[in-house]
Amino acid sequence: MLRWIRQQLGFDPPHQSDTRTIYIANRFPQNGHYIPQKFAENRIISSKYTVWNFIPKNLFEQFRRVANFYFLIIFLVQLMIDTPTSPITSGLPLFFVITVTAIKQGYEDWLRHKADNEVNGAPVYVVRSGGLVKTRSKNIRVGDIVRVAKDETFPVDLVLLSSDRVDGSCHVTTASLDGETNLKTHVAVPETAVLQSVANLDTLVAVIECQQPEADLYRFVGRITISHQIEEIVRPLGPESLLLRGARLKNTKEIFGVAVYTGMETKMALNYKSKSQKRSAVEKSMNSFLIIYLIILLFEAVLSTILKYAWQAEEKWDEPWYDQKTEHERNSSKILRFISDFLAFLVLYNFIIPISLYVTVEMQKFLGSFFIGWDLDLYHEETNQRAQVNTSDLNEELGQVEYVFTDKTGTLTENEMQFRECSINGIKYQEINGKLVPEGLTEDSPDGIRLSLMKEEELFLKAVCLCHTVHISADQTDGIGDGHWRANGIVSQLEYYASSPDEKALVEAASRVGVVFTGTNGEGMEVKSLGKPERFKLLHVLEFDPNRRRMSVIVESPSGEKLLFTKGAESSILPHSRGGEIDKTRIHVDEFALKGLRTLCVAYRRFTAEEYQEIDRRLHEARTALQQREERLADVFNFIEKDLELLGATGVEDKLQDKVQETIEALRLAGIKVWVLTGDKHETAVSVSLSCGHFHRTMNILELVQHKSDSTCAEQLRQLARRIKDDHVIQHGLVVDGTSLSLALREHEKLFMEVCRNCSAVLCCRMAPLQKAKVVRLLKTSPEKPITLAIGDGANDVSMIQEAHVGIGIMGKEGRQAVRNSDYAIARFKFLSKLLLVHGHFYYIRIATLVQYFFYKNVCFITPQFLYQFFCLFSQQTLYDSVYLTLYNISFTSLPILMYSLFEQHVHPHVLQSKPTLYRDIRKNALLGFKPFLYWTILGFSHAFVFFYGSYLLMGEDTSLLGNGQILKPNRQMMFGNWTFGTLVFTVMVITVTVKMALETHFWTWINHFVTWGSIVFYFLFSLFYGGIIWPFLHTQDMYFVFVQLLSSGSVWFAIIIIVVTCLFLDVVKKVLCRHLQPTSTEKAQLTETGSGINCLDSMCCFSDGETACASVRRMLERLMGRCSPTRVSRSWSSSDPYYTNDRSILTLSTMDSPTC
Repeated sequence: MLRWIRQQLGFDPPHQSDTRTIYIANRFPQNGHYIPQKFAENRIISSKYTVWNFIPKNLFEQFRRVANFYFLIIFLVQLMIDTPTSPITSGLPLFFVITVTAIKQGYEDWLRHKADNEVNGAPVYVVRSGGLVKTRSKNIRVGDIVRVAKDETFPVDLVLLSSDRVDGSCHVTTASLDGETNLKTHVAVPETAVLQSVANLDTLVAVIECQQPEADLYRFVGRITISHQIEEIVRPLGPESLLLRGARLKNTKEIFGVAVYTGMETKMALNYKSKSQKRSAVEKSMNSFLIIYLIILLFEAVLSTILKYAWQAEEKWDEPWYDQKTEHERNSSKILRFISDFLAFLVLYNFIIPISLYVTVEMQKFLGSFFIGWDLDLYHEETNQRAQVNTSDLNEELGQVEYVFTDKTGTLTENEMQFRECSINGIKYQEINGKLVPEGLTEDSPDGIRLSLMKEEELFLKAVCLCHTVHISADQTDGIGDGHWRANGIVSQLEYYASSPDEKALVEAASRVGVVFTGTNGEGMEVKSLGKPERFKLLHVLEFDPNRRRMSVIVESPSGEKLLFTKGAESSILPHSRGGEIDKTRIHVDEFALKGLRTLCVAYRRFTAEEYQEIDRRLHEARTALQQREERLADVFNFIEKDLELLGATGVEDKLQDKVQETIEALRLAGIKVWVLTGDKHETAVSVSLSCGHFHRTMNILELVQHKSDSTCAEQLRQLARRIKDDHVIQHGLVVDGTSLSLALREHEKLFMEVCRNCSAVLCCRMAPLQKAKVVRLLKTSPEKPITLAIGDGANDVSMIQEAHVGIGIMGKEGRQAVRNSDYAIARFKFLSKLLLVHGHFYYIRIATLVQYFFYKNVCFITPQFLYQFFCLFSQQTLYDSVYLTLYNISFTSLPILMYSLFEQHVHPHVLQSKPTLYRDIRKNALLGFKPFLYWTILGFSHAFVFFYGSYLLMGEDTSLLGNGQILKPNRQMMFGNWTFGTLVFTVMVITVTVKMALETHFWTWINHFVTWGSIVFYFLFSLFYGGIIWPFLHTQDMYFVFVQLLSSGSVWFAIIIIVVTCLFLDVVKKVLCRHLQPTSTEKAQLTETGSGINCLDSMCCFSDGETACASVRRMLERLMGRCSPTRVSRSWSSSDPYYTNDRSILTLSTMDSPTC
C-alpha cells in the first residue's frame, strides 16, 4: 500500500533503468542476489477522479470560476460582519451551483469508471503451475504466459511465443490502434514456435531483455535468451514479435505470449493523453466579464465608502438625532470602521455579479444537450444509433470551430475496397457480372462474350493472385476443388484475409473473373485458372517498404521457370520497366486517378538459372548480415527489380461514406479548414483526399515527405514557402508524413506553421497517435488561438480527440474507445455539418445572448441601489425589499432567458445548412467581443438611470416632505416613502428587462409566450399576495399594503408606461436602423426579398393577400426586426435543397406547412 501511495505521488517510479529484464513464467534466479524489477499493474485508468480526490479536486476546479470564488468570499464576509443582507442570499445559490455541477461531473466520471472496470475485469487465461488458470485482466503480471483465442483482443503487450501454426505465425488486426482493419502477420522465434501446448510451455526457461515502455507503436527492440539443455540461444526480437494491447487476433485459433508491458505502460495506454478539464471560449469570456464587473463593484464600494466619510465630516450628519452611536462605536478604530463599511457596501452591491448566471448556464447546457440526441437527422437507421452527448459543457464551442482534424479510415471512408477497372497490355477493362470486358463493349456485345482468357490477361491475373500477403480463413477446408463452381469456373465461397485491403480486393476480383488463389501449402502457392489447378513454389518475398513503394515475389512455375512478379505505385514501377505498353498504361493510370481510384502497376521478369543463383546468393548474404542489413537489402532489391515487363495497372475504389464530399465542402464554405491525419501510406491518403474533395483537382499539391535530416526538411519548407508566395492566386494543399513532421516541429515550427496557414487543406500521413495530438496542440497554441475539433473512430484517435477543444467520436467498426473518450459521438461523418452549422450556431447564439443579457439585467438591478445611496447619506439602506433581492434572479426574470436559450432559432435550420457562410458571422466569439459587451453594459446603465431618475422625477415632483421623514401626496393620503419608491423602480425594471428579452426573441413558441408574459403576471400576483397579508413568521413587514397602494394611483401606471417605453424606444430604433443600413449576413438571410414579396426560405415570414394597412405596417416592422410568429409561418423546401430535404429535427417546434406561400 505504501509503495502504491509513493508511486501515485511520483516518489517511487516503477522502473529505473533503460531496459527491463523479464523472466518468462516468472522463474526468477534462485541465487539470493537477484532483486526483481517493479512493474505496473495491468489496470487501465481513463477516469479523472477517485473516491479520495473527487471532493478536493472538483472543488478546486469549480472555484477557478471567478463568480464561484467571489461569492465564496462574499458569503464568508456576511458570516463575519453585520451586513445589510442575510448570508443566505449568497450561500444558498452558491451551494446549489456547486452541488449541481459536482453531481453532473461525478456522474460522467462514474460512467468512465464503469467502462474501465469492464475492461479490467475481463476474463483471461494464464499459464501457471503447468495448467491454464482463468483470472481477470487486471491480475496479469509482467512475465505471465497468456493464452489468447481467435477474435479476442490482447489484454497486455505480448511477445509471441507460439501459435497453432507450425511456423509460429499469427494474424492480427490493429484497427483500434492505428485505424487499419487489414491483417498483419506476426511470427515467433523458431525455438519457441514448436511449444504449442501448455505442458511444453511449462518447461520453457527463457529471459527477455527489452527497452522500457515507449509510445511508438511501430518500434520494439529486444532479445530473448533461451536455455536449451546446456547452451543458451539468443534471438533478436522486433515489432514483428510484439502483439499490442487492443489489437485483435484473427485467422488463428490461439496463441501464447509472454506479457512484457502492462496497464498504463502498454503502448495503447501511452498513446492516451491524460484527460483534462475542457473550458469553452464562452466560459473564458464570462470569466473576463466577471473580472470587469468585479472592478466596477470594487469601484462603487470604494466610492460609496469615501463619500460616506466625506458626508459625515460634518458633525450634524455624523451622528444625526435619529441615529445615535453607542459608546463602543465611538471608541472603535476608524480603520476598522472603514473596512467594515467597505465590506458592507460590497455586500450591498454584490448582486452585480450574477451567480445565478452559472446556474442558468448549467441548466441550459444540460437541457440543451438533449436536442442533439433527439434530432432525427443525426439518427442512423442502419445501425440504430443516435447522436450522444458525453460532455454538455462544450455545446456552444460547436459554433466556434475553425479547424477540423479528421481521421481517414473509418471516419471518411467505410474501409471497404472495391475493384473498378484495370489496364492489361494497353487495353482498359471493366468487370461486368464476373467477366473482364474491354472498355466500349458490354457483356451483351458479341465481342464481349469470351469463354477463356487471353495469355496476357491470364498472366496479369496470376501476378495479382501471387504477388500479395493474402491468407485464406483457417476455417475453410483445403478441398477447394470440391466447392460449388459457377459456369466460368469461379469458386463460389472463399474468405480472404490480407495485410492490405487493396490486395484483398484485387485477389477477390481475380477470383470472380476466373483466376482463384486457393491458398498456401508449405512453400507452395496454389492457383486455379478457370478450374485448372496450378502450384507455384514461393522462393522469396521482397517486402514492401515506403522507400521502394513496391513489393515482389519470386516464384517457380509448374514448368520450372523462375518468375518475378512486382506490384506497386506507378512512380516506382514504370521507371524500372523496359517492355510492355508503358505509355498507354501511364495514360490509363492517370485516368484512374482522376476518378479517385487507388492505382497499382503490375510487372514481371523472367530469370535464367544463372541469374536466379546470383540473386539467391545475394539475398541470403543480405538477410543474414548483422551490420547495415536494411541498406544491403535495399541494394539487392533494386538489383532484382529492374528490366521489368509491364503487365498493366489496377484501379480500386475505397468506398467513401455517404455525403463526405458535400460535408467537407460545406465546412470549407463555413470558413473551417479541414486537416486529415491518418496512419495510412502516402499514396493511399492522397488518393482518398482527392476522392472525398479534401484536395481539389485544380489544387497545387505540395509535399513534405521522406526527409531524414533537419537541413533537408528546412530547405524543403523554405522552398514551399516561396512557391506559395509566388503562386498566391491558386489554392495549395500540403502533404506531410510523420517523419518529416517530427523534424519540422523540432526546429522549424514557425516556418511549418506559416506554410500550413497558407494552405487550403493539409494531409498528414503515417502519423502515430501522439503525433496527431501534437499537431492539434500546435494549432491550439499558435498566436491566433483557433478553436479546434478532432473527429475519429479508433483508439488511435483518442489522444487527438482529447487534445482538441471539441472531440467527436464516430460510432464505427473500430470499437468504442473513441466514443468513450469523446465529448460528442455521431454515427457518420456527414452528421458533422448539421452538428456544427445548425446545432453549434444555435447553441452559440443562445448562450452568448444569455450571458450578455444576464449582465445587463443585473446592472439594471444594482445601479439604482448605488444611485439611491446619494439620497440616504450612504447609510447602506437597501432600495429593495430583501424578498425582491432574493427572487429577482431566481423567479421574476429567470425563465424567459432560460426558455430563449433553449428554443431560440433566429434563422431556420434549413437556411443555416443551405447557406454555410452564415457560420462565419459568429466566428472568433463575435457576439461576446468587446463591442457587444460594451453595448449591453452601457444599455444596462442607461436603463438603470432611466428607472431611477424617471421614477424620481415623475413621482417626486408632486410630493411634499414632512418633518417625520414621510412623503405625503397632497391629493390623497398615500405613503410615498422608501419602500414605495423602491417598489416602483423594481416594478419598472422587471417589466423592462422582460420586454427587452421579448424584443431579442425571433422564434416564438407557446412556451416563450407563457414564461415571458407569465413572469410579469407572476410578479404582480406575488407582490399583491406578499404585501397584502400579515405574515406571522416575519420579524418586520415593511412591504405591507405598499404594492396595493402603489397600483391604486393612476399616475403610477402612467409613470410605468412612460419609463418602459422611454427605455426601449431608442433600443428599437437602433435595431431597425442597423438592420436596414448595415445588416449582417444572418440578417440579410432573414430579410431577403424575391421580387415584390418575401422569400419564404430566407425570411420565414409569409402573409396572405388582402392585408389591411395596419397589417402591412406590422409586416414591415417585423421584417425589419427579423421576427415572425410561427402561427403565421408557412415554410416550403424544394427537393433540390442540399443535405437534408426533410427536416425531422426536434428543433422545429412550429408546424411546417407544405404549400408554397
